[in-house]
Amino acid sequence: MSLTRLSNTTSNPHFGTGVILALVGAIAFSGKAIIVKLGYRYGVDAVMLLMFRMLFALPMFLAMAWWSGRGKAPLTRADWLGVAGLGFSGYYLSSFLDFAGLQYITASLERLILYLNPTLVLLLAWVLYRKPVRLAHVLGMALSYSGCVLVFSHEISIAGSHVALGAALVFASAMTYAVYLVYSGQLVKRLGSLRLVGLATTVACICCIAQFVLLRPIASAFVVAPEVIWLSVFNAVFCTAVPVLMVMMAIERIGPALSAQIGMVGPLSTILMGVVLLGEPFTAWIAAGTVLVVAGIYVVSRAAAR
Repeated sequence: MSLTRLSNTTSNPHFGTGVILALVGAIAFSGKAIIVKLGYRYGVDAVMLLMFRMLFALPMFLAMAWWSGRGKAPLTRADWLGVAGLGFSGYYLSSFLDFAGLQYITASLERLILYLNPTLVLLLAWVLYRKPVRLAHVLGMALSYSGCVLVFSHEISIAGSHVALGAALVFASAMTYAVYLVYSGQLVKRLGSLRLVGLATTVACICCIAQFVLLRPIASAFVVAPEVIWLSVFNAVFCTAVPVLMVMMAIERIGPALSAQIGMVGPLSTILMGVVLLGEPFTAWIAAGTVLVVAGIYVVSRAAAR
């Protein structure tokens, strides 16, 4: 650690708290895939699981939006359109594609694919805004994608062609969330990150509930196993709303760069929970793929920080 960084950490009284918040928040986010995979064991589908998750999370996100918007100017029509668009793409569509993909692939592969998100943001910024891509970025992306391909090729050789469908759905989920991150910059500056997250996720919650009402009989929600309800409550609180607040609070204390680096524990925690709670295999292929993905994202993050 450099002398400058050492000085910054010792002079920041909230450094330790920020690190703990970032670490716990990353692990809690990673638990979402495990909860979804457990829910599928009770005969429900992505539409049902997503509806329950968002139904229970909705009051918390409404409270978040209200709290962060106190005393601030009301949203303009353009702001509302932006919030609606970002909520639809970044939270509703991304979540649905992710839940659908988890029906076909392991939680470990899902987390590795989603972890490609910084590289997708980098590519979108290059395509849309012509932001430069350096050699370090290319090297990091090559490492990350080779890690995903390694794990994907191993899974498809064991589980069959449906793994390709699951991986494609999760990759599309990562892409839609990358679109949210790229286009949210101006709204974040005007509304603040917490207010934008609260409003956008509220839009997503409404979309998920409306999707269920349109595609499934409402009565079907009352005949699911009790375990599905409790898993959805846990997912809504401890894998959705609470991690959002933790990561926001961590960024306030230690900054986005260090928070993102600590968040690299995400794939590792998902793999560990998948082995312990789901009985998923842990092979040399998964270990090697994980190392490549995490190393690649680290290289991309460091290059972006510079």
